[in-house]
Amino acid sequence: MERRPFGPVPREVAVIGQGTWYIDDAHRPTAVAALRRGLDLGMTHIDTAEMYGDAETVVGEAINGRRDEVFLVSKVLPSNASRSETVAACERSLARLRTDRLDCYLLHWPGPHPLEDTFAGFERLREQGKILFWGVSNFDVPDLDAAWEAGGKGRIACNQVLYHLEERAIEHAVQPWCEEHGIAVVAYSPFGHDSFPDPRTPGGHVLESVAAHHGATARQVALRFLLRRPSCFTIPKASSPEHAADNAGAGALSLTDAEIARLDAAFPLGPRPRRLPML
Repeated sequence: MERRPFGPVPREVAVIGQGTWYIDDAHRPTAVAALRRGLDLGMTHIDTAEMYGDAETVVGEAINGRRDEVFLVSKVLPSNASRSETVAACERSLARLRTDRLDCYLLHWPGPHPLEDTFAGFERLREQGKILFWGVSNFDVPDLDAAWEAGGKGRIACNQVLYHLEERAIEHAVQPWCEEHGIAVVAYSPFGHDSFPDPRTPGGHVLESVAAHHGATARQVALRFLLRRPSCFTIPKASSPEHAADNAGAGALSLTDAEIARLDAAFPLGPRPRRLPML
């Protein structure tokens, strides 16, 4: 599995990780097996959140005995992101995950509490060794400007955002901003929400064509397209060990410039939206 520098983190992170939104809806032994299969295949970046129901407990079971392999990320709800409650929320997440630390802790989206208070909570957790780094999620450029001002240079590790072939809004300004400031971009929902391109559509046909040339799957090609810029990482969810293996297969895939151009034309960027999409 390819690894890259992750913003200011002095550790390279797998470009393809594992998301866990709705993973608690699956058959628990299968969900645990999928996460462990992903670890076996080098997808050692695991992302979760307190908002994700029982997902943190599923992750805790999956990484039991393998914690040191994992780049573990969780997120605090904006409603819980006051200075003191950020600390309390993290401690609850650590208990559910059965670990003593997070590699990165994120504010799930901009919320009602001042960023200075949230980041002060993050810094307290970092000083206590309960988190190693912190970042944000669903931040548009004005939010990032405010976060940079509130947190200071070199503090924000990543911005986790919605990004898939049919939703490329971050390419207008968010991704360039993050690259300019040395912040990793983490793409969530990289296959969309139950809307992966049908092979009978023009875009789906291009995906299938590129995939056939490489002996790969369309989903592997879709993941690799998102990773064409070195700032980007992605965290697809897997519902089974077989699905995890398919996701991991994108890690070794290499697309040509011509193939990237074909995909770019098949799934055009579109106009910049007024607000950064989250769903």
